[in-house]
Formats: sequence, C-alpha cells, structure tokens
Amino acid sequence: MNFQQLRIIRETVRQNFNLTDASNALFTSQSGVSKHIKDLEDELGVQLFIRKGKRILGLTEPGQSLLGIVERMLRDADNIKRLSDDFNRVDQGELIIATTHTQARYILPPIVAKFKKAFPKVHLILQQASPVEITEMLMHGEADIGIATESLTQEESLASVPYYHWYHSIITPQGHPLSQQQTVTLDELAQWPLITYHGGFTGRSKIDAAFANASLTPDIVMSALDADVIKTYVELGMGVGIVNSIAYDADRDRRLHQLQIDLFGENTTWIAVRKGHLLRGYGYEFISLCSPEADIKALKKAAQPEV
Repeated sequence: MNFQQLRIIRETVRQNFNLTDASNALFTSQSGVSKHIKDLEDELGVQLFIRKGKRILGLTEPGQSLLGIVERMLRDADNIKRLSDDFNRVDQGELIIATTHTQARYILPPIVAKFKKAFPKVHLILQQASPVEITEMLMHGEADIGIATESLTQEESLASVPYYHWYHSIITPQGHPLSQQQTVTLDELAQWPLITYHGGFTGRSKIDAAFANASLTPDIVMSALDADVIKTYVELGMGVGIVNSIAYDADRDRRLHQLQIDLFGENTTWIAVRKGHLLRGYGYEFISLCSPEADIKALKKAAQPEV
C-alpha cells in the first residue's frame, strides 16, 4: 500500500468513477490507475469497486469503509506537509548554539549580527561549554547546533561539517626576547614557561603531540579554558602563551606580541547537529552563514529519523 494508491481511490470517487478523468487529474495513465487499483485490491484481499465489464460503477461495502480511512490518511499527510512547510518558513522561535569561548568571543560575533538582522524574532542562545559538554548537550537535545574543535566528530549520533581551519600562534609580552625573533623553534619555545589551553580545549592535543614527537617536555605553568585568561597572565609576565591565532587582536592586545608560526599543525573547527533532529529553517541558515560551503542537504538528510 502506498500514498499513490490512496490518492487514486480518492480521485476515482471524486471523478464519479471515470478512470480517464481520474488519471488526467493525477497526471498519470489510465492503465496505471487501473493497475494501482488492482494491486491494492489484491493486497487487501477485497474488491473495492463494483464493476460491469471494464467500467467502474461504484464502491463496494469494503470500499465505502476504506474511503473514509483514505480521506483521513491523505488529509493527515497534507497536514504534515503543511506543518513541515510552516516549520521551515517560520522566522521566529529559539535557536540554541553550544560552543566554546573562543568561538563565541572571536568567531561568531559577525555571524550572530548577520543572523539577528535576518531573523530578528528568533531568540538566539549561546551556551558556552567544553567540547565534551557540547557533544553531550547535542546528544541530549539540549542544543540545536554545536561548534567546537574537539569531540564533535567522534560520535556516531552527530553529523558534522567543517567550519574553518586555523593554527596556533605564540604570544608574548612586548619586549620579550622571543618577540625580537622572526622565527621560533619548538626547542626554543620549550625553554620558557608556557601558558596554554586546558586538555581537551582548542587543539591542546596538537600542542602536546608536537612536543612529544620532538622528545621535548614543555614547562606548562598554567592551563586555562579560554584565550582571554591566557592573555591576561601572559601580560603579567607569567609565561609565553600558545593560543588560537584568531584570538589575538592587534588593537586590543597592544601590550602583547604575536608570532604566527606553524609549530603545531592545522586544526579544524566543526559544526555539528544531532542525527534525527530536524532543525527549523533558520537553523540551517545559521550554519550557512558560518560556512557557505557546508553541505546543508547532507545535514538535512542526516537529520531524517531512521525508519
């Protein structure tokens, strides 16, 4: 049984049992209409129409009972389609973005500004959390979209697309010996006390791996969850900082010097949604603003509940 068969039953009755008119209304062939009716009768094991030769004269008793069910089913199907259309077109509601401090502070402000201009009635909530917490929030339905560098690609229940690629950079107080150099090696960097991200945040694993692969043991005197804290203590002279390069602002961080040197490899920040969770239309618009190259069709397909 399929919806096309149900539509044919309904349209045949509407067209006063004229199969030619029914087939024209459904933009199909008369032979196709006849076959669908016969297939449905065979599947149900009952005759739905009263026939005289090849002509259909009316509904049998089972056919009359079925017609009411068919009308309800098709009406409900139309309502579901209408609900889906309304849901995707709606320009108001709530959108919860779970992300790290770095993304919320340095990456998302221009995106949020564009989004709010396009959807002023949508209540946008930014939940700052660790990558592990972001993953859990998505999986538990506590957030619609997650943005982070770690964790999001490690869960089968999440669908992810790349947002942007980035590198770590070194920051020092102005006048620090390293600030006078054009380049810095891992060995030279390991001679200084370091301040960087806590484990599991903003590519910390890449930093640890780089030193380990070089057989170096860095003196990490302090770890923090976000770049603003790291920069604060670098300014105080407590160590040399390693941060996401996007976190340095030349205008605001005038007491700091940035060395953009690729010592730790490329990192990728990801955008993720929970599989089986269909976002409202403006949710996908938010993702498109973040990453115009994102495969929105793939995300929507992943969001379809499994049958």
